[in-house]
Amino acid sequence: MNINIDTKQIINTLKDNKVVVMPSDTIYGIFGRALDKDVENKIYNIKGRDSSKPFILLINDISDLKLFNITIEKEIEEKLNKIWPNKVTVLLNCLDNNFEYLHKGTKTIAFRIPNDKALLEILKETGPLISTSANLTGQPYAKTIEEAKNYFNDDIDLYVDGGYIEGEPSTLIELTKDTVKVLRQGSVDLSNI
Repeated sequence: MNINIDTKQIINTLKDNKVVVMPSDTIYGIFGRALDKDVENKIYNIKGRDSSKPFILLINDISDLKLFNITIEKEIEEKLNKIWPNKVTVLLNCLDNNFEYLHKGTKTIAFRIPNDKALLEILKETGPLISTSANLTGQPYAKTIEEAKNYFNDDIDLYVDGGYIEGEPSTLIELTKDTVKVLRQGSVDLSNI
């Protein structure tokens, strides 16, 4: 993440349960704390997104899955350690009804550990973050902070300019002990895992 703003300002803004647009390890994203229902609801409203479609969550470490009462089998953990950190999002079972506001009744949440040192430092301080592309639903991804501002105006608490970014979304997969199922092909090819 190439940013020209103090990382502490980003961390403090997110810790205050506010919403930030900044570069991710893939494209510009909208970020907010995942463990705050009001923040999650605000991001749905900002994007105009169907509230039945869950968001991706960024975590700093596999141990963060415990925050969501997710336990994974050893074989799955070994695969995750080979995959992460990377531009790969993994759909995992989350059976805890306390997180229904995140999984929307699907009993699954999509997680990613980003391959970006600055973003990992932010996650270490803020805890898990909702991550979604910086665009209004149905519109192209913002490639510049100006495009993001045109979409969201004052609805975003902090904009972080990382220059022009034309990336691809993460690859979305589902894992079992024996298989890797690609649900959305993105920037990473996982055919060799």
